[in-house]
Amino acid sequence: MNGVEDSRAPKTRTTSRDMAQIAVFAALIAALGLPGAITVGFSGVPITVQTLGVILAPAVLGARKGTAAVAVFIALTIIGLPLLSGGRTGLAALAGPSAGYLVGWIPAALVIGLLTARIVPKYPLVPALLINAVGGIAVIYLFGTLGLLLRTDLGVLAAIQANGVFLPGDLLKVVVATIVAKGVHRAYPGLIRG
Repeated sequence: MNGVEDSRAPKTRTTSRDMAQIAVFAALIAALGLPGAITVGFSGVPITVQTLGVILAPAVLGARKGTAAVAVFIALTIIGLPLLSGGRTGLAALAGPSAGYLVGWIPAALVIGLLTARIVPKYPLVPALLINAVGGIAVIYLFGTLGLLLRTDLGVLAAIQANGVFLPGDLLKVVVATIVAKGVHRAYPGLIRG
């Protein structure tokens, strides 16, 4: 190292525009909690609309900014802001059966963002749907199932089956997020930089 910066090294400087986009998507995730939550099934985990924002942020902003938006939102809930659906805080959620789902939001955003970067600027619908389903459903359910195993008395099969009640709504969220992200990428093709 001779102190000269390598011009081939990727630039990951965060601009004020990036910070504004991160803040807007963190606020969107918070706003999606306003309708509240419905607890169904035997797991004690509520159905919320906030996972739509968790899918949408990285699908629109990419891995770095999308994951940052989700992380900012979670950090705000952990410091005590009641931004989770139903007015819950992150600490309350982490102490209950939904802990794994909340923790899974960050790796889900990272997976969606990394895979989305491979299909932009075209953002073809079928691959985008698959990417959003892998991150927004499979990754979150994996962490959610692990959380249920740690925070409840459910067995492995029951913890896996507990996800079934969320599947129809989560499939709808994947479709909505994909359609919205496709429109955004068509209108603003440079949001995700390679």
